Amino acid sequence: MDIEEARAVRILLSGAGNVGCRFLELILLKRDALRSARGLDLVLVGVADSSGVALCTEGLDAGAVIALKKAGRGVAEYPAGGIRACTVREMVETAGADIFLEASPGNLRDGQPALGWIEAALSRGMHVVLANKAPLVHGFSRLVSLAAGRGVQIRFDATVAGGLPVVNLGQRDLASARITRLEGLLNLTTSLILARMADATLSFEQALAEAQAAGHTESDPSLDVEGWDAAMKLVILAQSVLGVQVSLGDVAVEGITSITREMLVRAAAEGKRIKLLALAELGREGYRLTVRPVALPVSHPLAQLGPEQMGVVFHSDVCGVVSASIVEATPMPTAFAMLRDLLEIYSHERVRL
Repeated sequence: MDIEEARAVRILLSGAGNVGCRFLELILLKRDALRSARGLDLVLVGVADSSGVALCTEGLDAGAVIALKKAGRGVAEYPAGGIRACTVREMVETAGADIFLEASPGNLRDGQPALGWIEAALSRGMHVVLANKAPLVHGFSRLVSLAAGRGVQIRFDATVAGGLPVVNLGQRDLASARITRLEGLLNLTTSLILARMADATLSFEQALAEAQAAGHTESDPSLDVEGWDAAMKLVILAQSVLGVQVSLGDVAVEGITSITREMLVRAAAEGKRIKLLALAELGREGYRLTVRPVALPVSHPLAQLGPEQMGVVFHSDVCGVVSASIVEATPMPTAFAMLRDLLEIYSHERVRL
């Protein structure tokens, strides 16, 4: 397709942190390929962070936004487009965009204010792509219903295991299977901490600092180490893949803060590795959901994963055992998952000239 014939897709991005900035890098890196192969011209018309917003109906310079963030400045300082006295909701309601991407820090308590921003975007006929887990945990059914009622899509593969297409695998590739057991290493931070404590004799605090420096942790790292990040992801999988209505209160959660190096060494001597396992297991009364440290045999697919890997294992009635994993040394694969979701949304729409 001629690059000049590409369809403009007007994008709003909320959140310009580790994932958001890498998404901006991706649309710069892949711009020509997306125009020629997909017929799409991704035009960033608005971006928001804690400083305010940057808006331009003709399109913002994604490179300039990235440069601001790398310099430790906010998007409200964007030349001739930065606005401090503007909220994300106001950006959504005035920008006239086609799709809203939500990658801001999550609020475990109630999913707000991002939940309200997403509802506003869907209500105005925008597609939505999420990397923020909290709104789905607190409003999954409502958001899915609202999207269907407005004839738009909401996609969220980036919320569960970074760039690993776990939601896609469960919803699409195992659509006709009955999943009896779902096991996941869904939190990279805890895998990294446990591995560094075991292999490099680092303290818990030192290993956590490493994970933070690499950009793997939540803005509040207690969500990682206390198990709540993995629990949120398990809730999303339970609702979207297993088809059950659950909340965080239905998950028994135990983090890794009580794990010592001595426990890791003892497990290794027994041919096991301790991992923070997210588990949904089907019983007589439905699925039982847990997140807790488990000493897995070294033969288990998840026990074999390294410190920068996440993975999932599906046990099903007709497909047997299906496992998948990803090496995610940086947040770039998570950003790519957002781009992948965006492309999925527009893949069914043919450009008519």
